[in-house]
Amino acid sequence: MGRATRIEGIARRCERAVVTAYTELREAGTDDPSAFRACTTLYRLHHPEASVAEARRLVAEWIDHHVVRAEAGPTAGCECH
Repeated sequence: MGRATRIEGIARRCERAVVTAYTELREAGTDDPSAFRACTTLYRLHHPEASVAEARRLVAEWIDHHVVRAEAGPTAGCECH
């Protein structure tokens, strides 16, 4: 990984939780698919009404935005705060 993740600017609690969990799991040596699955489950704990497909899409977008591209701007996602 090696890139800094900026979580302080993330407004949504679920998004911040997902990005933090993914980053910490990967730093601890968890492989990418396992970290992704864990974060999808975490998202669904915050949003039990979300389908698995919706959770996977959002988690993938958030990881790509905050971790892979290390961008700080807003992301698409759920309407919670």
